Amino acid sequence: MDSTTIDDLESAPETPLAAMKRSYNQLTPNRKIMLMVGIAAFVAIIIGSVIWSKEPEYRPLFSNLSDRDGGAVIEQLQKLNVPYKMAEGGGAILVPAESVYEARLKLASQGLPKGGAVGFDLMDNMKIGVTQFQENVAYQRALEGEITHTVEAISAVQSARVHLAMPKDTVFVREQTKPSASILVNLYPGRELDKLQIDGIVHLVASSVPDMPPSNVTIIDQNSNLLTADDKKNKFGLDSAEMEYLHGIEQTYVQRIENILQPITGDHNMRAQVAAELDFSEVEQTAESYRPNPTPDEAAVRSQQTSETLGDGAGAAGVPGALSNQPPGAATAPITVNNNKPGATPPIIPIHKEATTNYELDKTVSHVKKQVGTIKRLSVAVVVNNKMAKDKKGNTIYRPLTKEELTEVYNLTKEAMGFNALRGDTLNVVNAAFSSDTSADDVVFWKDPAMQEMAKDIVKYLLIAGLVLYLLLAVIKPAVYKMLGIPTEAEVLAAALETERLAEEERMAEEARVAEEERLSMEALAEERSEMPGGRAARVLGYEEELELFKQMVKDDPKIVATVIKDWVNKA
Repeated sequence: MDSTTIDDLESAPETPLAAMKRSYNQLTPNRKIMLMVGIAAFVAIIIGSVIWSKEPEYRPLFSNLSDRDGGAVIEQLQKLNVPYKMAEGGGAILVPAESVYEARLKLASQGLPKGGAVGFDLMDNMKIGVTQFQENVAYQRALEGEITHTVEAISAVQSARVHLAMPKDTVFVREQTKPSASILVNLYPGRELDKLQIDGIVHLVASSVPDMPPSNVTIIDQNSNLLTADDKKNKFGLDSAEMEYLHGIEQTYVQRIENILQPITGDHNMRAQVAAELDFSEVEQTAESYRPNPTPDEAAVRSQQTSETLGDGAGAAGVPGALSNQPPGAATAPITVNNNKPGATPPIIPIHKEATTNYELDKTVSHVKKQVGTIKRLSVAVVVNNKMAKDKKGNTIYRPLTKEELTEVYNLTKEAMGFNALRGDTLNVVNAAFSSDTSADDVVFWKDPAMQEMAKDIVKYLLIAGLVLYLLLAVIKPAVYKMLGIPTEAEVLAAALETERLAEEERMAEEARVAEEERLSMEALAEERSEMPGGRAARVLGYEEELELFKQMVKDDPKIVATVIKDWVNKA
């Protein structure tokens, strides 16, 4: 086995680590310090970029906390090892998004935050010997707190504050006043209370306080907007509920027209507007009418009474007085024959008969209460865009609607709106070309919150990547190459250019040397021929030979001849 000599060890290739160590030892102390500072700064920037890119998104845990509740919440978050931040001047506590709900549940199990409003638990701390006034104040505070907690349970309400005005009891009926309530609600961003929710809060509060009418409850939001004025007239004498109902009726008809026409015209190719005239007057009407006297066969008998007097025809007669009461004398009248059998009763002859019949009156009584908000008149306007079509070359064009197509749109709109000529409804359908800025209602994509959030993330990661690449290529790579003794691309290019320049100078020097040698040889040849015997003819013959030789040299190597001539010109 061959032994390794010292020369072999010295000629062995140097490892990168050894080269770095050797290069580092060759640096001056100032350069060593600068290199270490640069490496430390690079590492710090990389670590900071990674931490920044991986920093969790913080969401509000609680906001608008009192100082006492805020301190208690922070103390519990520290015990739970949940990171937090303060925002809005200390009015909000932020925690990582993935820990919001877990932290709320853990804090709620400990009764945090307690909130600024207390409930009937305040009555548990009542001491013996308090005055009647203190009891009333404590009861009012407890009632306000309970109502506050109840209102805050609504999803759109972030926080609430309730003030109750409780009048003193009096025995005089005329001096009695009803209690009232004022409520301030702080709504979540982007949330609002509709009419039903506001009415629900009003009736909830009115039902929680004895003898409080719903009209004595006032609600405002955090922007000082009065929410309980919907049932009152505005300064123009219009009811907001009526205006809302009118707007709903108009939008309903617009939606019906769009639903029936959009399958034909396409999306964003038609517009419809409806103006409705409603009747909000409350009318109650009672009418009583009679028909002319009907015939007995058609009339209904209400009551019927008949009176009849019967007798035998031999009633009392004569002049009233004593003579009438005496028995009659002998009959002087001729004897009449009685055809009746002996002992028979004489026939009864009617003396008086009376009948009374009452018929029912044909009377009609009607009580009519007209519906509030009935439609008195509809005015509808519809504009339809030109129809998209293809020309002979296959290009997209927009052509006006034909008369048949416009008639079809008119008829469909007429049916959708429930056109009533007796009511005075009007309908106008127009075909016109839409301008480019109204052909679509597309939402601008850069206003989309999701797009904005994605753009922020992209910019953040691009900045991190650009910073890392700059440090790697402009700072770290040159420093490492210098320590390892590896030339950079700039140094390699400079060395290549210098080598090319030296090679060009060497080539030019070689060409000059060759030209000088050729010139010297030609001069020597000329001198040699001029010294040959033969006189002038010989010299002339030598000149012709030199000329031929020179011509041959020009053909063979024109560069050398050009160099020689250039040298001659420079010397002249």
